[in-house]
Amino acid sequence: MRIQSSILVPLGFGKYVRSDQVTAVIPIEQERGPGRRSFVCLLGQPEPIVASRAEESIVRDLVQEPREVTQARQQQQILSDLLSDLGNVNPTVRRIARDESSLDIDRLERRIREVLEEG
Repeated sequence: MRIQSSILVPLGFGKYVRSDQVTAVIPIEQERGPGRRSFVCLLGQPEPIVASRAEESIVRDLVQEPREVTQARQQQQILSDLLSDLGNVNPTVRRIARDESSLDIDRLERRIREVLEEG
C-alpha cells in the first residue's frame, strides 16, 4: 500500500484533503450517521475533520492510483503499440492507403510520436 502524493481525496459534502497530509482515518462509533462517518486527522491539525464518507472509502482513495492516471498510462501504451505496428506497414500499402482513403500513415506516425513525447 502506498499513499499517492498530493492527490485530493474527497471526504464528502465538498470537503477535500491532500492525500499526503492525512495521518489517520478513524471510524466514528458514537453519534455516527449521515454526514458523520469518519474522523480524518491531518498533519499539523490538532482536531480531526468530520467526514461524511466511510473510512474504507477514504483509505481506498488514499492508496489507489487515480483512474485518470491509470487511463492515461493505458492510452500511452496503446499509442506505443500502434506506432510500433504502423512501422511495419510497407511503402506500397502506405501509398495506397493515402491515395485511396486519405489515410496518411506517415502523418499519423509523426502525430503519435509528438503525443508520446509530450507525455
